[in-house]
Amino acid sequence: MKKLLFVWLLLFSSCVAFAQTNQLVVAQDGSGTYTTVQAALDAVPKGNDIPITIFIKKGTYKEKLNLAKKQNFVKLLGEDLNETVLVYDDYNGRQTDAGEKLGTSEAASFRVFGNNFTAENITFQNSAGLAGQAPAMWVYGDKARFINCRFLGFRDTLYTYGYGSRQYYKNCYIEGTTDFILGAATAWFEDCTLFCKPKGTCITAASTPDSIGFGYVFQRCKVVGDAPEESYFLGRPWKPAAKTVFLNCELSNVIKAKGWDHWGKEDNKQDAFFAEYKSKGPGAGAKGRTAWSRQLNVDQAAFYNYETALRGWNPQSEEATVPSLSTTQP
Repeated sequence: MKKLLFVWLLLFSSCVAFAQTNQLVVAQDGSGTYTTVQAALDAVPKGNDIPITIFIKKGTYKEKLNLAKKQNFVKLLGEDLNETVLVYDDYNGRQTDAGEKLGTSEAASFRVFGNNFTAENITFQNSAGLAGQAPAMWVYGDKARFINCRFLGFRDTLYTYGYGSRQYYKNCYIEGTTDFILGAATAWFEDCTLFCKPKGTCITAASTPDSIGFGYVFQRCKVVGDAPEESYFLGRPWKPAAKTVFLNCELSNVIKAKGWDHWGKEDNKQDAFFAEYKSKGPGAGAKGRTAWSRQLNVDQAAFYNYETALRGWNPQSEEATVPSLSTTQP
């Protein structure tokens, strides 16, 4: 009996220790498990299939971050949206110490390769300014979720890189200048604010693959900014099969009357799919839209939902699969 009790206690203590390792804390003052975000990310084992929460205390963490392939099921939870800042300042064309020039992807402040990634209450920033294309966030992995996050930068702020990967953005703030949301992923933006800064031209530059039916979907989003009136397009096609749809969105006067740009290629007018449903605000105005864009009817708009656009993935149903830590962690 004593031997059985010993074995049970050993197993129980092992489970408790294992559970504790799945809730990490990052704090610059040394009060957490790690003092840098990258150290916490490096602690995630390859091939991970158990949710791991990394709680990040307030602070500005200047780090170039990378979550590798097979480092799956990671959740980053910030203590405070405005005061938990992950930032770096690389940009396209910057020369490294080795004498090589960075590309746009390499310039990203944070690159996410792992699947089932979640971030909440965090500011992601690239502070390079107008030096060049400079993503604050670059996402390759599938089923990535960002909830109540900020993405700060100028050109190419949010690079949804993954070829057909599914991504979800809820109640997020995204700012930039030219093409500040771009890439090949299928990304659903819900109740987000898109802020157009001066010296910009276009919000989105989708490069949706031919084989993927949905690109960007913006649901109940607001387009605002301090850019001049009628200085921005909603989108332009980076690749011919680009797909971008705005549903029930509020558009300020920074949006051009034409709404959409074909990037100087006549064929894009036939191949790209750009559409709106019930846009409102001074930047709406369906009558002024370019003739090759579309205004959806109620039945067509209803086709845009998680099941169809995200190919059977419901990002809201995964709330319970990734444990959260209290933002009052010691």
